[in-house]
Amino acid sequence: MNEKCYICEKGNLKKERIEYNLYGISLGKFDALKCPKCSEIFFDEETSKKMTDIAKQKGLWGLEAKTKIGQAGTTLDIRLPRRLIEFLKLKKGKEVNIHPESRDRIVVEISE
Repeated sequence: MNEKCYICEKGNLKKERIEYNLYGISLGKFDALKCPKCSEIFFDEETSKKMTDIAKQKGLWGLEAKTKIGQAGTTLDIRLPRRLIEFLKLKKGKEVNIHPESRDRIVVEISE
């Protein structure tokens, strides 16, 4: 098999077992094709379905959601969807640390 990478078109894809993580939680190792030049990884349709099923079983499916920035007095707030609140076991008054990772990304870490 000398299949070229679909992205960079330079590397020959190689079969590997790749660990796949979703939101920092491992879904397991899966057969994939990996480009040695650009490191792009490709899973086939059947493997993608298995990964989706595992994500659903672990309660990770559908955690991503869009929300809007609101205002409370002179500060801004961000409302969290119920599924995310339940998954993270958040409660009112729980302390978090917040910092920018870049100009377009905010990191919120839950204090223990």
